[in-house]
Amino acid sequence: MNPREITTFELHPGRVIGGKYVVDSLLGAGWEGEVYLVEERRTRGSRAAKLFFPYRNDRDRAVEFYARKLEALRDCPILISYHHTETLRCFGTTVTALISEYVDGVILGDDIKSRRGKRIPEYEALHILYNLASGLEQIHARQEYHGDLHSGNVLVRRRGVHFDVKLVDLYDLGRSSKAHARKDIIDLIRIFYDMLGGQPCYRNLRAEMKYIICGLKHTLILDRFPTVSRLREHLDSFEWDNG
Repeated sequence: MNPREITTFELHPGRVIGGKYVVDSLLGAGWEGEVYLVEERRTRGSRAAKLFFPYRNDRDRAVEFYARKLEALRDCPILISYHHTETLRCFGTTVTALISEYVDGVILGDDIKSRRGKRIPEYEALHILYNLASGLEQIHARQEYHGDLHSGNVLVRRRGVHFDVKLVDLYDLGRSSKAHARKDIIDLIRIFYDMLGGQPCYRNLRAEMKYIICGLKHTLILDRFPTVSRLREHLDSFEWDNG
């Protein structure tokens, strides 16, 4: 098959890839490839394997970007830990897979859709936003950025009254810059807006929530929260009536 024609790998449960991993299920698909839950044959450990479509990974540039960036940010707990890469054969074509830790959880976008009214209660949404802002703050402190923040790239796991969050995928927008950090902040506010129900619910939100969302006006968001640290500090200190 022509590598440019591969738009899905169609890996069925039980298939062995790379001689080391047994496919369990498809976790998700995106512009660059597909992610599968796999079991390492030797250790029986669960892993996530992201297989890159060859035409989206010319000369392994996409994989190298991921590997370098995840290695540089390996001490940022909000990111999924990268293990190594594998070279596989699919449809007679060489395919590169990035093997990483498997984190059990729910994609935030799917969680929103499953809730009553397709919205998350304010207090829960604030908890998730705070965790995202704190994690992103560590990434920005290392002069890096995420580049593709949206509810489909956030993994959430509830633990008691807490929420563990992980960011999945990263996007290569070129060398890190202030513009990329600002884009991350705007995208983070958009996630909060989506958690609270988006446009249908915005009018009825309390003033404290609207203060954070700023009507999704980019200039106002960046004037109020020029850094993700300012957003995190605001969430640490603002007063509101949770009545």
